[in-house]
Amino acid sequence: MNSKEQKLQAFSRLLDIMDELREKCPWDQKQTLESLRHLTIEETYELGDAILDNDLEEVKKELGDLLLHIVFYAKIGSETKDFDIADVANEISDKLVYRHPHIYGDVTVKDEEEVKQNWEKLKLKEGKTSVLEGVPKSLPALVKANRIQDKVAGVGFDWEEPQQVWEKVQEELAELNDEIKKGNTDAIESEFGDVLFSMINYARFINVNPENALERTNKKFINRFQFLEAAAKKEGKDLHDMSLTEMDKYWEQSKEFFK
Repeated sequence: MNSKEQKLQAFSRLLDIMDELREKCPWDQKQTLESLRHLTIEETYELGDAILDNDLEEVKKELGDLLLHIVFYAKIGSETKDFDIADVANEISDKLVYRHPHIYGDVTVKDEEEVKQNWEKLKLKEGKTSVLEGVPKSLPALVKANRIQDKVAGVGFDWEEPQQVWEKVQEELAELNDEIKKGNTDAIESEFGDVLFSMINYARFINVNPENALERTNKKFINRFQFLEAAAKKEGKDLHDMSLTEMDKYWEQSKEFFK
């Protein structure tokens, strides 16, 4: 692996390239914080895909793309004299030191949970009025629910045992079923949301990341369905003309194929 000096040289090279691109490249010259925003979100999702695929070569490339964006934002900030890359690095370094008093201070913790609780307490001391302030409004709903639950748990608002959470899931399912029988569309949607929220909470208690779990199932379904499509096409069949029973035969084959 590279030495610390080599790492610093590599980062310095990237900063130099960014300076030159901003000075000479028409596309790079036109970019703003706002124009880069959607690209950064896209790159983040591409990194997430590479991680889920366990494609480490692709992870390396996507991390580079994200690093470029960070450097790009910092370059724009330096041009407006609001901040530069040193300010960005120092800001996060100061935050890490402050929020890890068990490493850089005299605080003692017994486990990961106490670290998380201390983290949330320190954030409130920084002037935040709610532990939920740090949850981005634009997060996808499933990810947001997970972050909300994680944050309130950090200040002790949580169930004690997984069984309690599972019982809550059963309770919410029963309430959803009641509303389905009544046929109240608005109430059904509300109760369905409660079921999802409680399932996401349960996932946390059994050490499952709900976003990763759902995406894993998405990928599994895509692979199996595309196998079904290819198998049907190979036999000259059109899915629109096939019965569900016929399609299910290929579906079962796909499950065996991807075992």
